[in-house]
Amino acid sequence: MSDLKTAALEYHANPRPGKLSVELTKATATARDLSLAYSPGVAEPVREIARDPELAYKYTGKGNLVAVISDGTAILGLGNLGPLASKPVMEGKGVLFKRFAGIDVFDIEVDSESPQAFIDTVKRISITFGGINLEDIKAPECFEIERALIEQCDIPVFHDDQHGTAIVTAAGMINALEIAGKTLPDAKIVCLGAGAAAISCMKLLVSMGARIENIFMVDRTGVIHSGRDDLNQYKAVFAHATEKRSLADALAGADVFVGLSGPNLLSAEGLLSMAANPIVFACSNPDPEISPELAHATRSDVIMATGRSDYPNQVNNVLGFPFIFRGALDVRAKRINEEMKVAAANALRELAKLPVPQDVCDAYGGAPLEFGREYIIPKPMDKRLITLISDAVAKAAIETGVATLPYPKNYPLKSVDDVFNG
Repeated sequence: MSDLKTAALEYHANPRPGKLSVELTKATATARDLSLAYSPGVAEPVREIARDPELAYKYTGKGNLVAVISDGTAILGLGNLGPLASKPVMEGKGVLFKRFAGIDVFDIEVDSESPQAFIDTVKRISITFGGINLEDIKAPECFEIERALIEQCDIPVFHDDQHGTAIVTAAGMINALEIAGKTLPDAKIVCLGAGAAAISCMKLLVSMGARIENIFMVDRTGVIHSGRDDLNQYKAVFAHATEKRSLADALAGADVFVGLSGPNLLSAEGLLSMAANPIVFACSNPDPEISPELAHATRSDVIMATGRSDYPNQVNNVLGFPFIFRGALDVRAKRINEEMKVAAANALRELAKLPVPQDVCDAYGGAPLEFGREYIIPKPMDKRLITLISDAVAKAAIETGVATLPYPKNYPLKSVDDVFNG
């Protein structure tokens, strides 16, 4: 761990601090270049945009620029460490947007005294951007912040901790259920954790066919049920009549365990009590709710996923958000709606069933990768993600009426290099 700490700090500090920079996209070699870039030439696009605000997409970088914004109240698994401490994470998010989808990012850390102050700040600066990625904001405030900004802004606003996690989880889970010979409508699902990611995961699963009466959400108090009077409006959606009160009660006979909570909270005894071919998504990072070693030693029939890259079936948001925003930006969608999220999840799960190119296998040690218990979700280095997910999201935006541009003529994209071609 000390070696990782040293390497991480060295990586972020040298050869220059941080992970992002601003690059020039136009020539600046001559006096004429500068006269076009700034005064007097810059007055011409200013006049055009004043005449028609939509022309900002033609004459500026707005259409390919996303704000990654946080108040630092829920940084990774580290908690509320403040907005400045969140900056390395926000820069890192920018790296992933650029690396995988060719999207430019400004990271913005907001020192706000209240959720309303945060909302007001983001709303006022939103005209700068083509989209807004909210990040590392604690629940339940994150729900109201996202809802308000979606209503007030005319560009996509997406809280990735909620929806990115949900999309990747749903894709992997439906594939795992198929391998286990089960279906989403019939699956009994236990969700340990009731924060932003957990609630959004369960909501998306319901959108895709799961039944609320089959979902048992467990928070620090126990099973969320209709007899409790301590539930906020977001947890209350998943409250139904049940005699189950503890995690152990919920696990008995369950088909699926989804952990979005903390380390080592799923015991071997709990796993043993689950149904045949149990599906375990232990997504707490860096230490999952149960280690894969213990899970496999306990049940030979378990299908296991974690949030870690050093085990098979990594539930990683990078499989979703760069390509979801790419599709939304390219048809200039006003929002990212439920249909676009479902389209992304379906595209992701279908990609896992296609033959895996050798270059992807080589990037992960060279062993063949094939749809099955240890490959239910595609790998982040798969170049087909931008082709399939961005295309599915763009089409869903058009079909549901939130797109303001037609299907792009350079679609489906084959690589990041295609972003500006055509």
